[in-house]
Amino acid sequence: MYTYDLLRPQPLSHLQNSISSNNGKLPIIAAAAKNSRPYNSDSGPIKPSIPLLTFLERVQETALESFGKTDFDPKRYIDLPLKFDLNVTEKGFDELPRSENGCVSAEDLRGFLGEYFEGAGEDLVYFEAGDFVPEPEEFLPKVKNREVRDWALEVHSLWKNLCRKVSADVGDRPELHTLLPLPQPVIIPGSRFREVYYWDSYWVIRGLLASKMYDTAKAIVFNLISLVEEYGYVLNGSRAYYTNRSQPPLLSAMVCEIYNKIKDLELARKSLPALIKEHEFWNSGIHKVTVRDDQACEHTLSRYYAMWNKPRPESSTIDKESASKISNASEKQHFYREVASVAESGWDFSTRWMRDPTNFTTLAATSILPVDLNAFILGMERDIAFLAKVTGDYGLSEQFSEFAEARKKAIESVFWNEEMGQWLDYWLGSSRCEEAQKREAGNQNHNIFASNFIPLWIETFHSDPLLVDKVMRNLQSSGLVCVSGIATSLTNSGEQWDYPNGWAPIQHMIIEGLAKSGLKEARLMAEDIAIRWIRTNYVTYKKTGTMHEKYNVEKIGDFGGGGEYVPQTGFGWSNGVVLALLEEFGWSEDQRIDI
Repeated sequence: MYTYDLLRPQPLSHLQNSISSNNGKLPIIAAAAKNSRPYNSDSGPIKPSIPLLTFLERVQETALESFGKTDFDPKRYIDLPLKFDLNVTEKGFDELPRSENGCVSAEDLRGFLGEYFEGAGEDLVYFEAGDFVPEPEEFLPKVKNREVRDWALEVHSLWKNLCRKVSADVGDRPELHTLLPLPQPVIIPGSRFREVYYWDSYWVIRGLLASKMYDTAKAIVFNLISLVEEYGYVLNGSRAYYTNRSQPPLLSAMVCEIYNKIKDLELARKSLPALIKEHEFWNSGIHKVTVRDDQACEHTLSRYYAMWNKPRPESSTIDKESASKISNASEKQHFYREVASVAESGWDFSTRWMRDPTNFTTLAATSILPVDLNAFILGMERDIAFLAKVTGDYGLSEQFSEFAEARKKAIESVFWNEEMGQWLDYWLGSSRCEEAQKREAGNQNHNIFASNFIPLWIETFHSDPLLVDKVMRNLQSSGLVCVSGIATSLTNSGEQWDYPNGWAPIQHMIIEGLAKSGLKEARLMAEDIAIRWIRTNYVTYKKTGTMHEKYNVEKIGDFGGGGEYVPQTGFGWSNGVVLALLEEFGWSEDQRIDI
């Protein structure tokens, strides 16, 4: 088994001392952020809201006042379907008895919710997938251990629990629902996540392909394509409150994974117009940034930038509390945009996005060029070139191959750090990006995050043996590789996308990049990390009876925590990654899993 330098991050309480003394790595964040000027007024685009959301935010705030913070989940109240028209429901709400200070009693509010609303998630109905069988033919042939195989079949069976179809009423009476209509069955992540999520869907599909559920996998893609056709991009999730942002763009990767498995040319043809439209979304307007390097060569790159400057409806009470100390109205709007932009990244939340890692209100995602986003778009460009070629559109294929080559050069110029052997996020000189910005070496974020290694997932980089060897050795000594997998960062901030949490998609991308490189040592390291991750998923499952959203990589058999909601179970992408890793690496008959 590999051994690594298990560098231990400092807890948040020690961050300020570290910054003051300049002994740790965190001051590098501060130095890079100082080169990036904060822009505290807000003039970016805003997607219009709908009256239903405005009303449900009032219900959410009242619920917090009436029921208190214990076990309070603000998202629940924004997901409630109405039984009656909005004007009738609002009238009933306004007529509730209130105390002198305007509060509604818990009993009265509970009665109102029962009378006027269906339960959260009841506008999704269970759906029996026609391609599910209890034990598919040739299921995980490399798994020889009976105990592991039985568990893998249990994980496979969880697709039945997570498969849904949007109820007919959502299409017939959309004004009563924040859930959006979708044409095909869906797989939800689980627990409070009662809708489709964009980047989760890639790892769900990887698991479905291991489970031979090809029709269900294609249905997910067609649902996401329908969102592109309706909105011009894939939404963060299939709710009205997610229309103001997207998530890491992996639709093309989903299409290619399915195509490579079943050679469905019709799927490839139908997907291309939506993929081209999505590519335009990420490479124009507010998402597009131009950086001029030392040789006066201009590079086009992309950033996260939500079209929203208010509290997120699903977390409105939380966002308002976070912004309560910001007195300037324009600065408050800017903070809300940064919160939503971090949510667009999928990494909500992490010190990765903060100018000051001790201060949540210093989130600055719109001032950062993220390594992983640009790697994903490079992958998208390669995927579109491939799909265009297999469908006979050679001109389009050549065009996107040129786009991919240009982005490869941009990634090498702006993100690569030769000394560290990693790709580093880049702080922009200003979040206003109408003109090209000159690249400054000091603007790279020299702190270590798992995202620094994500480009390895893209063939452009993992096909270079010398590069892979350098990156692999720096990953080994980074302190990220722990007893149960790869930590998200080295900072124990209490945010869920920081130490000690490990997340299924991060494990999978880095493991797969190493494994596909062709280097023997890199594959051995990939397999070792995969074993650690599979084992902690197994032990936790045996202890709790569930698969979890995230795991504590400090320990074997412990799920993760932190962030703005309680740990969730289910769980779509965790299930998918376990099945994908077992398909790739297997598990030998004499190899123990319960150590």
